[in-house]
Order: sequence, then C-alpha cells, then structure tokens
Amino acid sequence: MFKNIVPLQKDQHANLKIKSNNSFEFAAKFHVASIMANEFYRAASTYPIIFIEDASKDAFVPVVLLGLNPQQNLFVNEEGKWEATYIPAILRRYPFALAKTGEEDRYTVCIDEGSDFFSEQEGERLFDEEGNPEKLLENVKQFLGSLHQMETLTKQFSEMLKEHNMLAPLNMKVRQSNAVQNITGAYAVNEQRLNNLNDEVFLELRKKNMLPLIYSHLTSLTQIERLVQLKDKTMSKEKTLPDQPENAQ
Repeated sequence: MFKNIVPLQKDQHANLKIKSNNSFEFAAKFHVASIMANEFYRAASTYPIIFIEDASKDAFVPVVLLGLNPQQNLFVNEEGKWEATYIPAILRRYPFALAKTGEEDRYTVCIDEGSDFFSEQEGERLFDEEGNPEKLLENVKQFLGSLHQMETLTKQFSEMLKEHNMLAPLNMKVRQSNAVQNITGAYAVNEQRLNNLNDEVFLELRKKNMLPLIYSHLTSLTQIERLVQLKDKTMSKEKTLPDQPENAQ
C-alpha cells in the first residue's frame, strides 16, 4: 500500500497539502484487507470476514475478503471508486499511518510521500503558518489513535480464538463460470468447537463481548456467494468490451 513511508515532520512538510481525493485505485489489487473488531458488525453485511495465519507472529489476523483471486478487488471500479457502502478503516486511513518511535508505547504519524494524495500546490494544509497542526491533521491523529486501540482489542480477540483452538481451515469451493475454484489459506470459527466450549470459557467470551464478534464473523461467510456473483458480473462485462487497437494510446 505504501510506496515511501516517512515520519511526518513540521519542518520538512511545512507546505504539504492533501488533495480532496476519493480514489481507491491504490487498493485495486488488494484481495484482502485487515479489519478491526469494532468493524465486524457493519462489514459483515457486505464482505466475508475470515482469518489468515501470520506464521511469522504465530497469530491469526481477521480480514475481509475483497476478491476471489490474488490482486483482485471486486469493490474498486475502473474509475477508482469504492462500490460498497462500508470501507474498511485500514484503507480509509491512507495515506497516513502510525509507527513506533523506538520508545515504549510511543508512536508518530507517518505519511506515504509517494502518494498522489499529497501536493504543495493544491489541497488542505497539514500545518498552519506557525507550524501547528491544522484541524484536519488533528482529526487524522485521533482516527489513527482510535485505530491503534482497536488493533490491540482485535489482537486479544484473535489470541483467545487461537488459545481455545476455535479456528479451523475454511475449505471454500466456489463456482466461477463453468469451473470450480478451491480457495485455501482461510480460517473460520468452527461451530462445533464453539458449541463444545465449557461454560467457563463461554462465559468469559460473553463477558468480554466477544460472542457478537464470533456470530458476525460466521454470518458474514454467506457473503462469499456475493463475491462469486460480482466476479461473474465482472467477467461478463470484460467479455462485452470492444477490442482495443494494439497501438491505442
């Protein structure tokens, strides 16, 4: 996603502006996107929520499935517009991010200097003439802070699912045109394992408000069929497009 991420500094970026840009072209080849616990309820009405394994951290990460093939996002159209009512927060934060400063529990705002969202000629300023953050930048900081807090809670949720062995491979077979495609690498809460939890663990999940997250995740899996329909629609559209001359500019 990020081409050149650097810390935002008032001296170096004193004249930097951010353009009014609603394009999600930068995400056109993302077939998954990380999602936070507080997003499950809204996201479940549009996207399948699955878990993928991060072997380097021995952890599972919840993501929304945006396409059935790598480098395929079925929700970004040819103009770069997002074709769904809810957009994952991890994408809405772009071209900003948080990064550790080296001190414990200290973070700094970073930007993607390679993003077309930034300019020194047009857009809203990030800093005023005296080098103080403008309201827009303050809002960005607040959004990134909230996102970081939810990232911590989401990690705790995933760790609890892993601790109690509730995740199992989700072997998805989807129909595309006249073929059947196997989609591997996805995990989901196993309903039998959920039902077999002892009372102590089940009550702990309820006390920590994790049961609604599990049910939202399970309900969202019905959206896989929606992705199949979107894929078929995309393929049909591509077939009806006229051939372009090879030397077209």
